[in-house]
Amino acid sequence: MLFDSHAHIDDSRFDSDQAETIERARENGVTGIINIGADMASSARSVALAKAYQGIYAAVGIHPHDAKSVAEADYDQLAEWVNKEAKVVAIGEIGLDYYYDLSPRDVQQTVFIRHIDLARQLGKPIIIHDRDAHGDVMSIVKKEAKGVIGVFHCYSGSLEMAKEVIKLGFYVSFAGPVTFAKSAKLKEIAAAVPLERLLVETDSPYLTPHPYRGRRNEPAHVRLVAEEVARLRGLSLEAVAEATTNNVKQLFSIS
Repeated sequence: MLFDSHAHIDDSRFDSDQAETIERARENGVTGIINIGADMASSARSVALAKAYQGIYAAVGIHPHDAKSVAEADYDQLAEWVNKEAKVVAIGEIGLDYYYDLSPRDVQQTVFIRHIDLARQLGKPIIIHDRDAHGDVMSIVKKEAKGVIGVFHCYSGSLEMAKEVIKLGFYVSFAGPVTFAKSAKLKEIAAAVPLERLLVETDSPYLTPHPYRGRRNEPAHVRLVAEEVARLRGLSLEAVAEATTNNVKQLFSIS
């Protein structure tokens, strides 16, 4: 019983086999998927997917890449989705991306803070994207996210930062990179994070785990991430699958 806590199966790369992708996930023991919005269009598609399929839930939000394009009305629409659709379980993905810098950093920060405030008002957790922006992400979370919980998706920080994240009440999620041979630091963190604060994800269609690296990723491959986490911790796949599924359900209030 696995739960892919972060996927983008609304992406155009799934246009020809979206239903088959969902079925393959189920055949591989994936009982739940959270499909993540990255802009207004993909958030709308995530809502539609959640309505169409059992076991699929939605998050809505605007990725830092698109922060420069956010309109005031967008926040109202995000709130409307949360209030009207029971399967919209989080605000995300949101945060900061200083690797590509596709939006000005000050704009990214402003939009990130607005999303956090919206999540607080709506009583929803947040899904954080943090790429090469650890210091500013942590500063904003510490200052602005009091009373808000969530997850650092596809974690890329240090072990020390992970300990801080957990103290703040957040979860840490691992994706395909934890299976890569050269990810020694990430493997160490995946072995050390308390099991009750750990999630697994694919970030499909990105970050395909070994041995399928270079191909399109899909939710069925979350099993490979969970298997590697289990190996690193000296646990069975079943123990990791049960714990991470329970963590997803607790974080996102999924019954």
